Amino acid sequence: MFLEGVPLVSGQVVALYWPIRDEIDCKPLLTRLVDSGQPVCLPVVLGEDMPLELRLWEDGQPLYPSGFGTLAPSETAPVVVPDIVVIPLLAFDAQGTRLGYGRGYYDRTLAAMASKPLLVGYAFDAQEVETIPRLAHDLPLDILVTETGLRRFEDT
Repeated sequence: MFLEGVPLVSGQVVALYWPIRDEIDCKPLLTRLVDSGQPVCLPVVLGEDMPLELRLWEDGQPLYPSGFGTLAPSETAPVVVPDIVVIPLLAFDAQGTRLGYGRGYYDRTLAAMASKPLLVGYAFDAQEVETIPRLAHDLPLDILVTETGLRRFEDT
């Protein structure tokens, strides 16, 4: 669904994640993007109140444990600014408001970027809830990809 519906230009950097807990598995997408030559980066937690560092994962380079059960490129991998950020979710609503694990890593990371990337939520349909309160700093999703389809959100 992602490759068919998310506007992706060759050479744009896509930030993905290494799934943990019950998050929808984006590793097949990650593999397809890397195999096609699309630049992909993965997040690294540097500190509790810091933005994520997004490191380029180059084909053939190993991944290393980076906390919270995730894997990431090595410390020597280039740090990049993504054009598209794929965000794991605990829940989402019909307005594109997202709920994560509550530590604010993605909020801090997005706030630190000079320009807003395309925000793509990656979740299961069953994670939709009626409403999620949106605070002033919460950026809504532009697109949501689930196992059954793709949904676009207008700025609300």
